[in-house]
Parts: sequence; structure tokens; C-alpha cells
Amino acid sequence: MSHSKHIIIVDDDQAVRETFSEYLTLQDFRVSEFGNAVDFRAFVDGGESFDLAILDIAMPGEDGLSLARFLRERTDVGVIMVTASGEPVDIIVGLEMGADDYIAKPVNLRELLARIKSVLRRTGAGREGAKPVDQPLQQEDRLPFGHCWLNLASRQLYDEDGQEIPTTAMEFDLLKAFVERPNRVLSRDFLLDIAHNREREAFDRSIDIRIARLRRKIERDPGKPQVIKTVRGAGYMFVTKDRAGPD
Repeated sequence: MSHSKHIIIVDDDQAVRETFSEYLTLQDFRVSEFGNAVDFRAFVDGGESFDLAILDIAMPGEDGLSLARFLRERTDVGVIMVTASGEPVDIIVGLEMGADDYIAKPVNLRELLARIKSVLRRTGAGREGAKPVDQPLQQEDRLPFGHCWLNLASRQLYDEDGQEIPTTAMEFDLLKAFVERPNRVLSRDFLLDIAHNREREAFDRSIDIRIARLRRKIERDPGKPQVIKTVRGAGYMFVTKDRAGPD
């Protein structure tokens, strides 16, 4: 892993910060630590660049969930939430806020490293392949997705007016899986493998949460989805315009 990869740790527990920092530094990452949300917000507002943030959910004052939302409104960096004993409610809210992954305490450092590398592969592909905002995309770069369109090379989603719609790395991986398999039912297990790039966990509602979040971005009426449809008992299907019809 390149020395240029900059990891941020936000946790009120100094021992946790030091443990993470020492281990990740040995893995050739550059690491910055913050013990509270105020200092981290000031760092982000100061324009400092970084690649991934590890956010503890349970912090006094502003918690990690609020920070995840703060980051998603401003950046496309990777976000990993650290949860207490893998509480489902915390996981659900964290994913809804735009987190790329989560890990439960007590944290296994080798597992943390694997998840960091996985998220960086996904988010890094998007940044390295992205075209400048002011450079128009060619027609052949566009893949229709409902009223929106995708550019697989740059890993970007655009609305019908050509404005980019921000997506997390895992959200785009799901969009890519759908657009490459139109009008086919994709099971939750298959999509979970796509979204996490690891073996299925007990908490598989994360796929439903990610699909709901994608629908809010691409559907005209997320409550009555016409692009990504639910197939009861089977999974989800991307329906192309030529196949669209009444439910």
C-alpha cells in the first residue's frame, strides 16, 4: 500500500487511537488522529486531504454517525464505522449516512486492515479514473440507468441534466452489477458479495439499506421504484426502459 494513503482515526479513546495508529503506520499508511469531532471538523474544513476515515460511533458530544453525514456532504473519501458489539441499529444508521463499511469492537487489527484495503480499492478506482468536471463525457461513455446514466470508467453517476450524483464506492459497485445484468434478478447474497467483497455476514439487511439509498438518488418516486424493482423472495432487478411496465 502506498505511503500516500492517508488514514484518519476519530475516537475519544486514546488507547484505541494509539493502537490503530501504530499498527497502520507499520503497514505503510500515513495516519492522523483526532479525539473529538470539533478538531476533526476543523481539519476537514481546513482543506487537508485524506483517503479514508475510521469513525467511532459512540463518542461524547458529536458522534461518528453525524461525522459520517458531514463527510458525505463534502467528500467521496472512504468511511468505516466502528460500532460497539456490532449493534444493528448503529450499523443501519451508519450505512444510511453513507458509510462504506463497518467493524465491531473489539477490533481485530488484521480484519481492520483488510477492510481498509477493500474500501481504498473501491474509492481509489473512482478518484484515479475520474475525468475533470469541466471535460464533457463522450456519448459512448454513457450507460443509461433509468432517468440517469453511468460512466463505468470514471465510476460516476449523472442525472438527466448531466449533473453528477454523489455515490459511495459500494453504491457504485451495486449500480455496476445491475447495469451489467439488466432485467435479471440478482439475489441479496450475490449483491452482498458485490457490496462487501467478503463472505456474507449475519447482518444482510445492509443490502436493503443500500438499495433504498440508491432509489432515493435515481428514482423519480422512490416509494414506487421503476428502475430497481424488488422481486419478492428473490432479490432485486434493474429494469430497462424497454422492459418497464405496470407492476
